[in-house]
Amino acid sequence: MGSRVRELAGATPATRDRYVDLLRVASLAAVVLGHWLMAAVTPDGVGNLLAVVPALQPLTWLLQVMPVFFFVGGFSHALSYRSLLRTRPGGSDDSVYSAFLRARLQRLLRPTTVFVLVWGAAALLVQLLGGGGGLTGVTLRMVTQPLWFIGIYLAMVAFTPPLLRLHERYGWGAFAALAGAAAAVDVLRFAAGVPYVEFLNFAFVWLAVHQLGFLRADGRVRRPALLAGAGLAAACALVAFGPYPLSMVGMPGEKVSNMAPPTLALLAHGLWLVGAVELLRAPAARLLERPRVWRTVVAANGMAMTAFLWHLTAMFGVYGALLALDVPLPAPASAAWWAQVPLRIACAAALTAALVAAFRTFERPAAPKAPGHPAASGGGPLAALGATLCLLGVLGLSMVGFNGLLDGRTALLIAIPVSAPAAVAMTLGGWLLVERAGRGRGAR
Repeated sequence: MGSRVRELAGATPATRDRYVDLLRVASLAAVVLGHWLMAAVTPDGVGNLLAVVPALQPLTWLLQVMPVFFFVGGFSHALSYRSLLRTRPGGSDDSVYSAFLRARLQRLLRPTTVFVLVWGAAALLVQLLGGGGGLTGVTLRMVTQPLWFIGIYLAMVAFTPPLLRLHERYGWGAFAALAGAAAAVDVLRFAAGVPYVEFLNFAFVWLAVHQLGFLRADGRVRRPALLAGAGLAAACALVAFGPYPLSMVGMPGEKVSNMAPPTLALLAHGLWLVGAVELLRAPAARLLERPRVWRTVVAANGMAMTAFLWHLTAMFGVYGALLALDVPLPAPASAAWWAQVPLRIACAAALTAALVAAFRTFERPAAPKAPGHPAASGGGPLAALGATLCLLGVLGLSMVGFNGLLDGRTALLIAIPVSAPAAVAMTLGGWLLVERAGRGRGAR
């Protein structure tokens, strides 16, 4: 692996924006670290450190960095789609779209599909043997929760071509329209009490952040200090005077969450984060010119998605081992609990590394298709249908989990009850459709 990393790092073109690669890795690493730190596991169940110590909730304004990942996604998707348009000048919109979807989703869905299949088989075996209680049941229910991010990202990839065209025509106006739609949804939700309207902000808020990546790709984020200041001021005002909670992550038992579904406050938070990371761009770019630093980023990017998928598995594995060995679990936020944090995180990191070693091969992209074999006509609608099924399946699985796999347990996906078997079937079926659309009839 080391020689492969050195080869990739050495072949990096001078035009590549290395800072974007760093942001991708750093944002996922921050999410993983936040999950490990916030988990408050006791023999009686799993809680949230931020609920135990509410004074720590302002930390979410630093640790809730998923807006940065979606911002980076917009930048990468714009470059990727435009590159396909240049290399396939005679290709139909359908063929370019299906090729774009397959290329962008490949490294996302291949490791996700393996994760779903492995955990699905393990959950089925556990429940056939009569297990599924205690920490095992909690693990089966919670280990899929980070998949919500995969579902949202799928939507961003699917909507890239039309939203990129809007960006090219209206620029900041396209972002403003999405932000205005998010604000309108919150007005209808909080002032008018319109039911279910809040779920529209899963699209409007995250696609608005994604749109900032398009602007970054065209060099139109020219005043990051102004963006950061305006976003921070808006987020503070919305939390202080509006119906929005302080925490930028979901809290157990709260009536309103800034995350599920996302709110205008979370969009403002995303603006200040994007502005802040853009302010660090120049010094970070100088750091990334160092060969050793860049090789580290390249290596991390090659396994980041696999680590993200399996980090909760590692965390629950560590807690399970502690309970099996009768190691006392101190009360969350106590002095003994804080003293144990470095050891737990180190063990979770080591177990995550072992899982990455086992599953990272599925994150590597498959060999590219031979040139001269465009996707079949009509592949675009098929690819869009596949992406939609994947999106619904992954989101449904993030909500229902694998506990209750055999007893028909369901969770509401907006207003539709979804079971784990149905979510798995949609995920796998959607991926097969995307693959078929991207390969086309003439591919060998």
